[in-house]
Parts: sequence; structure tokens; C-alpha cells
Amino acid sequence: MVSHYRPAASYADLPLPAPSSSAPLSSVRASSVTSGRSTTRRHRHGRSGGSSAYLPQNEFPVFSGTGDVEIVLASADGRQEKRYLLHRLILSQCSAFFEAGTRPEWSRPGGLSTIGEGGSRAASQERRPSLEQQSGRRWRYTLDWQSAGTEDVPMLVQDTAPPSIFGGSENAPPPVLRPKPTGTSAAFSRSMSNFSALSINSLPSASQPPANPDDEILKDYDNLFRIMYQYPPSLSTSNIATAYTECKALLHLADMYDALPIAGTRVDHHLLRFGARLYKQIAKYPPSYLKLGYLARSRTIFAEALIHVVGQWPLAQSSLQNQVDTAVLDLVEDKHEDLEEAKSSVEAKLWRLSLTNPRGDRVTPSSDYLAWLAVSFFRSWVAENATPAPTPILKPPSSAGPQPQLPAQSSSGRLFRTLSSSAPLPGLGRDDCKRFLKLSPDLYTRDNLRRFERKVEELRNLAREIVRPMCRSFLELDGSAGGGGVALGYLTCTRVGDGEWPWEE
Repeated sequence: MVSHYRPAASYADLPLPAPSSSAPLSSVRASSVTSGRSTTRRHRHGRSGGSSAYLPQNEFPVFSGTGDVEIVLASADGRQEKRYLLHRLILSQCSAFFEAGTRPEWSRPGGLSTIGEGGSRAASQERRPSLEQQSGRRWRYTLDWQSAGTEDVPMLVQDTAPPSIFGGSENAPPPVLRPKPTGTSAAFSRSMSNFSALSINSLPSASQPPANPDDEILKDYDNLFRIMYQYPPSLSTSNIATAYTECKALLHLADMYDALPIAGTRVDHHLLRFGARLYKQIAKYPPSYLKLGYLARSRTIFAEALIHVVGQWPLAQSSLQNQVDTAVLDLVEDKHEDLEEAKSSVEAKLWRLSLTNPRGDRVTPSSDYLAWLAVSFFRSWVAENATPAPTPILKPPSSAGPQPQLPAQSSSGRLFRTLSSSAPLPGLGRDDCKRFLKLSPDLYTRDNLRRFERKVEELRNLAREIVRPMCRSFLELDGSAGGGGVALGYLTCTRVGDGEWPWEE
């Protein structure tokens, strides 16, 4: 397209002629094209100058555009402070505390005292705000350190007349933020870098442990709000002991706000990632993990700890009495009674174990004296291994140190495991049988020794089938001594069935 040449100086000084219907179409096109190009150039010049709009943060932990619940977490000395601007809908769905605290009858200054005053329907409708009024409502919570004890965790309380970040009164909507262009692109970059640094520093880091208990409390609150918004909490992923302490504090805080269902699922997922290290830790401290598994509603952790507690009961009774729900203690006692009944039944079968002759009758000294001696020899071995060793009268040497005594049920567990294994049994080997037969010189022959060993082996096979149900292990931990497992002297055949979980009652 051809445009007519006009001098720049005269074009700027001359007034623009008024449009007329008699003007040629080519001149109109030329002027429109020229104005369009100049507008394009001005737009490009403005964009190249680096102007950009300031966008408020609308993500966790501050939702400036949609948040309606402001939460201020400050330490007791005021040294550290964290602010959150969250949503009432999400907080109410995750916590019964916020669901009740943000109701109209709780949020008004009069509290619940206004309910029931005046029985008219008009008064009740007047007290019930409309949907439009409720949608513009704003709430603010702060930590109440004054009402908390020395060892207690402070609770969040509503601040009725706060200097809120919303601006103005608590019921006023947040101010409209209009885009403001910055001066230069360099200044904008510096401001964004400073903002990013502040955001990064405000997030908790697992590598930097809190300096004092107040910081730990703020960290627990931050983890709770993170879980509510489906963000991973800041928990240790390398040290199982540290992770247990952090998860325990988080669960107790969630219990205070009736948010155990969401916090327990996250804690269960985090601890199960430790794998074998978690199961070894549960074997060391079963009562502690039984309480944690109950709070987290974790079937795996609770069942693992319950098996250890029942197998060693009543050693853990002092650690659980008045510290867990009665449903947990009832379950432990019921499982222990079932285990004792099963163990007594198996022990009775072992004591009644005997051999039979070809006619199916039990051997007696008159019918088969050598087989009867084998039965007596095996029963003597069972009695010796089923009863704990007596306490010596003389004190052991100081170099050896005190020897811990195992309870009787631990001896039964070792006896059952020894009988169920395929390894040679100490005390029932060839040399032991030979020494026993030599007590009767007239019976000691090579043929009698081989026959005696066969009878003892037959008794052991019968005993293995009797104790096999008691030697089943429902632990996730490897309970065998070989292959890097942990040798356990107590029974681990306890199992929690469907409908027996204490939190389902």
C-alpha cells in the first residue's frame, strides 16, 4: 500500500482536517493505517518498558483472593510469628473445632447465650444470617498462651475485634487490589526475588530443628494446616526416633481439634515408608507404638504393636494403664486370655503325648519298656525347657553382671519354637540318648540305641504338629534368628480380625 509523503514538521503543526463525505477513500485508508501503526508502536513501547501487574498471593498459606479465616500463630515471647489466610469450608470439613467455631451462633459476640431467647419464629430467623451475610463473614484466630499451662499446648481462640490483614473491621470484605506498574524491570526482578526469599524462609525445614518448644508447637500447627490442604508435612525422613516424636505431637494436636482422620492417614503413610526400621522400632517400644497406632487409626502399626504387647503381657500393663482408651485395654486383655488358653491346651497335649504299639494301645513298661523310656526321656526334656531356670542361691560373679530372668510365657514361646524347627534339638541328640541308655547297662546295645533314637524322633515329629499353630507369626518383622531377623522368645500368633478394631466400636 502506498502512503503520501508529508514533512514531519508541517504534519505536526497543521490541524487535522474535519472528515467530509467528499473525501477520497484512499486518504481515509491511509490515515487509518497510519493511526493503527502509531498505536501499535506505542503499545510495543509500553510493553518493552517492563511494566507488569502486581498479583497478590493466592496459594497456601495465604489465599488473598478467596481466604476468609485468618490464623495468626505467634510464639509466647513474640519472637516468631506465622500468618495464614485459609478457607472456612476446608477447615470445617477437616476439623470439627473450626466447623463449630465458625457457625453464626458461635461467631457472634453473645455466643450460644443468644440461642433460646424468645420463642418466636421471627426472632430465630433474625438470629440466623442469610447466605449473603455469611458469605462475607471473616474470622480471625490467635493462640491463647495465657490460658495454657506450662506443659499444655495453647489453643486457638477467636479474636472478635482484631487488627486484621483484611483491613478495617472483621466483617468488611478485603480491599480490591488494583494492578500497579513498577518502575523498571530491574526493580520488579529485585522485588520478586525478595518475595521468593521470604516465602522460602517462611516454610519449615526438616534439616533445621526448632530452637525451643514454642517453635515446635508452631511447627506442629503448620504441619496440621499443611495436611488439611493436601501438602506434605515437614517430618523427618531419615531418623525414625525423630519421626516418631514429631508424629506423636502432630496426632495429639489433631486430637485437640478433632482432625484425627486426616492427620492419622498422613502419619500412617509417613511412618510406613521406613519399612523394616519401623518394625524393629515397634519391637523395642511396643506400648508407645500401640498408643500411636490407635491415634493414627493405623491397622498395620496397631496390629504390629499389639502382637508384641500381648506376647509379653503383663510387662506393658504399667505403660498402658490410664493412658489409653478402655477399649484398647479390653482388647489386649481379651487377646491375652485367648493366647493363654491356646497355650495351656498345647502344653496339655505335649504332656499327654505318647507312643502306641501296633494294636493302637499306649506303650507301658510291661508292653514296650524301651519305647516307654523314650516317652519318659522326652517328657523330662519338655519339663526342663518349659519351666524357667531356678534362681541360684549364690550371687553371680561381678564380672558376669546380673542376668535378667525371662517370664514363664517367654520360656513356653521358646519351647514351642524349638520344637517346630527342623534343627537338631539340644538335649535330644545322639550323645544325650547314649548317656541316658548307659544308666541301664543291660539295655545299652547298638540296636537298642538306634531304636531309642527313632522313638525320640517320632515323638518330636508328633510334638511339631501340635505346636505348629502356636508358632505362626502375624508380624511384619522377621522373627527368625537367621537371615538378619530378630529372635523373639514370646508367641506372636495373635491376630486382630474384622470388627475387633477399637476405633470401629
